[in-house]
Amino acid sequence: MNNQITGVLFKQMVLHGAAAITAEKQAINDLNVFPVPDGDTGTNMSMTIAAAVTELRKNDPATVDKAASITASALLRGARGNSGVILSLLFRGMSKALKGVEAADAAAFAAAMQEGVSAAYKAVMKPAEGTVLTVSRLASKAAVDCANEGETDVEMILEAALREGYAALAETTNMNPVLKKAGVVDAGGKGYLLILEGMLGELRGEPMPEIIENESQSNNIDYGAIAEEEITFTFDTVFIVRKANPDVDLEPLRKYLNSIGDSLVIGEDDEAFKVHVHTDIPGNALNEGQKYGILELAKIENMRTQADDMAAGRKTQSIDDLEMDEASANPPAREAAEPEHIVAAPEKKYGFLAVCAGEGLAAVFRDLGADGVVSGGQTMNPSTESILEGVDKIPAETVFILPNNGNIIMAAQQCDALTEKNVIVIPSKTVPQGITAMMNVDFEAPDAESIVAAMTDSLSTVTTAQITYAARNSDFDGFDIKEGDYLALQEGKLFGTDSNLDVLLEKFAADAVEREASFISLYFGEDVSEEDAQKAAGVFEANCPDAEIAVLSGGQPVYYYIISME
Repeated sequence: MNNQITGVLFKQMVLHGAAAITAEKQAINDLNVFPVPDGDTGTNMSMTIAAAVTELRKNDPATVDKAASITASALLRGARGNSGVILSLLFRGMSKALKGVEAADAAAFAAAMQEGVSAAYKAVMKPAEGTVLTVSRLASKAAVDCANEGETDVEMILEAALREGYAALAETTNMNPVLKKAGVVDAGGKGYLLILEGMLGELRGEPMPEIIENESQSNNIDYGAIAEEEITFTFDTVFIVRKANPDVDLEPLRKYLNSIGDSLVIGEDDEAFKVHVHTDIPGNALNEGQKYGILELAKIENMRTQADDMAAGRKTQSIDDLEMDEASANPPAREAAEPEHIVAAPEKKYGFLAVCAGEGLAAVFRDLGADGVVSGGQTMNPSTESILEGVDKIPAETVFILPNNGNIIMAAQQCDALTEKNVIVIPSKTVPQGITAMMNVDFEAPDAESIVAAMTDSLSTVTTAQITYAARNSDFDGFDIKEGDYLALQEGKLFGTDSNLDVLLEKFAADAVEREASFISLYFGEDVSEEDAQKAAGVFEANCPDAEIAVLSGGQPVYYYIISME
């Protein structure tokens, strides 16, 4: 019997939940009915919660508040794919509900589960029933109802949640026509319940499945010097203020800070706000900020000194370098320090970050003006942390992100709350959409809104076609698909399947004729020779003699061809 969840116990519950979903991730992946090889739900959810495992193992949280906070923060940064982002939101809401709580009783834990569901629903633009949202909502309601009936054992609370959750999961088949036709349940809902099962298993003292560690990703950090003449104000000033009033108007503070500096960014939520500004009088900025609440953290760095150090090849000093051991005047020894997360000082107003897989595609984005490229896409959805690192390396006040995949958009959107830069996500769902958006950028635009409008409006002008392979046997949308067959997709929907690639190329060429396409670009993948790519282009040239046709090496995995038609 467990009447309270302490910080240490919550940590172990999360570790057990992570082990449970990792052990079953392939079974969850197999619930994905669409036969295209992709960043499957089981993989994304298990990798997301693995980020929390890594951080929790570094800590011994004394309270459930601390344990939940560590978990939520790690999940947010480690979130991969839409399912991973939703999982992070479920734990973020839970952490908010447990704030200030030393040990959670059954009622508090049930209420925290429900708060997590509220956070997830608020963040999803168009919540769909028959998904993990439905399963988590009904499971958390059962937990709260159980607690309201007087149950004080957390084990019983989780048992009630799982009973109702699995009943709801079974119903997802009937709520979603695609799931019903395939005869499967929602993969995200199943993953969520597996994590709850693991958490319950920890309370019961059950053995933990062995966790397969993620491969760590090393980061090559580029340190760029800032030219002296480009530094208008000396001090890079960042501070966080806990609001005295949730509804406080920060516009007067914004006007004041703009009058004493530049590169101003203010981010806020209901409880606090974070300021980044370049100024010669940082003390005045802090004093003004304290009029709106309690100063919690401040960081002031001399950019001119940093620029001199970097130009001379010296290591730049930061606040972290100045931490002193209480017992001596010497800096404390550090073991196996992790690579520093670099935030480039703004040197220009706008920067652009694209997500894609393949050196050829990356080169196209860079040629069009992208400042950075994050490697990722289908089968390898990058984490929020990976995207955030790309954002922070760009020396711009505002960074536009092109996810170029529908399953990466939500992860990209989480970056705005994690950086002092202004982040704008352009909802590009395919690489051709992202390329078209970059081609419509006015780099001299007076404001970000006009850039957003031009890029977003351009997304609908391009049709994306792709040819890949079937990852599994499937009877989908009227197609009898065999594993290994070629699959043709158009705008994310199944367009055709055949064992002969030329048949699908002819179908796409005929469709290009109907669309009266004037510009056709074929990006061929890493498994396609240039000779075969030229032959494929010949199919389009024969059918569309008046169209301008380009053949480029994309180098992308998974897709033999990515075809753009405008």
